[in-house]
Amino acid sequence: MTADGFAAMKQELEELKTTKRKEISEKIRVARGFGDLSENSEYDEAKNEQAVVEARILLLEEQLKHVKIVEADDISSDVVSIGCTVKILDMEFNEETEYRIVSSVETSGMNTITDESPVGKALLGHKVGDVVEVVAPGGNFQFQVLAIGK
Repeated sequence: MTADGFAAMKQELEELKTTKRKEISEKIRVARGFGDLSENSEYDEAKNEQAVVEARILLLEEQLKHVKIVEADDISSDVVSIGCTVKILDMEFNEETEYRIVSSVETSGMNTITDESPVGKALLGHKVGDVVEVVAPGGNFQFQVLAIGK
């Protein structure tokens, strides 16, 4: 995982543990004031939200325990790997695109692909000039690796 991805996960975890937990606790407190809990949809909704948040907290904590951070100095510009930026050419449409390869547990943003996506998986380990065959649910595609950066 990249250092940026690690920081983003830690920030999300902290926000869930502090801000979100307090918000949900307040929703539950207010909903309890509405009366009979067996027919209280606000209470049910707040409890469901609490369960989702707690599950996400557990998942993030577990992922953060086992993460290996890829340092910028460790990212090679010789082969496509997690943390690098790769410029590719779609052979069919003659279009260039640039992506940053991130781990599958990182929050993806614009112009990122995960190492477990069909394109990401196919690109890993390839060098500049390589033509890569991508087998995806939408069909097979060919990309040429044009450049690899940090």
